[in-house]
Amino acid sequence: MSAVTVLGLVAAACTMTAFVPQVVKTYRTRSSADLSIGMYALLTSGAALWLAYGLLIQDVPVILTNLVTLVLLLAVDVQILLHRRAR
Repeated sequence: MSAVTVLGLVAAACTMTAFVPQVVKTYRTRSSADLSIGMYALLTSGAALWLAYGLLIQDVPVILTNLVTLVLLLAVDVQILLHRRAR
């Protein structure tokens, strides 16, 4: 594995784990009132597009980063929608 790939994987790990605290907090508190659905929808769209791009160019760090990030963002998106519907 090249140094460039390792760098990409480390960057991917940082990007992916950045969303974990928000997912956990939103799940634990059952509150998403302060979160912007517009921002999360845009981030989710971006991650999906980056995933498609990574698949097209067959770049493992781009694919892994955006696959995991997309799952985490979708978890927050679903919680936002569920919490807003419950209100």
